[in-house]
Amino acid sequence: MAILVTGGAGFIGSHFIEMALARSDAKLICLDCYNDFYDPELKRSNVAKFHENDRVEVVEEDFCNHSAMLALFEQHAVSHVVHLGAYAGVRYSVENPFVYERSNVAGTLSLLEAARRFPVERFLLSSSSTVYGRGAAVPFTEDAPLGIPMSPYGATKRSAELLALAYHDLHRIPSVCLRPFSVYGPRLRPDLAMTVFTDAIEYGKPLPLFGDGSIRRDFTHVSDICAGFYAALSADGVVGESINLGHSEPIEVRALIAELERALGKKAVIDQQPEKPGDMPITYANLEKAERLLGYRPQMDFREGVSEYVAWFREYHAGK
Repeated sequence: MAILVTGGAGFIGSHFIEMALARSDAKLICLDCYNDFYDPELKRSNVAKFHENDRVEVVEEDFCNHSAMLALFEQHAVSHVVHLGAYAGVRYSVENPFVYERSNVAGTLSLLEAARRFPVERFLLSSSSTVYGRGAAVPFTEDAPLGIPMSPYGATKRSAELLALAYHDLHRIPSVCLRPFSVYGPRLRPDLAMTVFTDAIEYGKPLPLFGDGSIRRDFTHVSDICAGFYAALSADGVVGESINLGHSEPIEVRALIAELERALGKKAVIDQQPEKPGDMPITYANLEKAERLLGYRPQMDFREGVSEYVAWFREYHAGK
């Protein structure tokens, strides 16, 4: 068994590879192009230890390069795909939509075509809670009507889902669309709110708060997200399905700031700014389907998870 993990040097990808190493004897192919969406050296540090593990093959390549993907699938006899690689982030997508279309849509198509040429046992697509969009009923339920995506990011993730489901219908690619909700934890990307807020509070810088802080997010620890993905690698009855992976406990952004203040032992200096276009007012996962099909139950308490993240943040920055 050889599991291809795209975006393997990223935040979720590197955690997933660690979990797969601990829970299986599978070979792991860690694929990443180390683009400059954020500092490539952070991603290289995430996978430094994998270079010493003979069960992990670290490959530097862009999954949009279709000929390279065909060669990779054939060379490594890929049996499972965990497609975590993507351009992420709502606000950046509003200003830079074309890079999202290339990576999230064309890149997914490149991998699906490779899986059609070299059949796999499971193709997991990492989608996003942003596919629910404006107008979706809360809490978000997978098989209820979706709203209109509020950003190019959400639109490209929905497009990727439709491609995966179409390839399942046309070519029997065993696709599963998993929808993570507001993932956080050690090695979190530097562009995400929890990192930005923690950095501001820790170092006494103005904390940019867009709107009044009443936006709610279903913060979910990376270990729970990875457990959901790992279960989906072999679970029965999941092919052709879309499944939420969240915590089902929406938390206001201002409550997040209060938790970070508690964990850091410092007060935030709030820099109030206007709301940004593209931000959904709430994300909230209905987890009934995930529990039924994957046995998924989030384990990490939010307060405990924030404390763990703050401890990692301080340790990481102390070593820089």
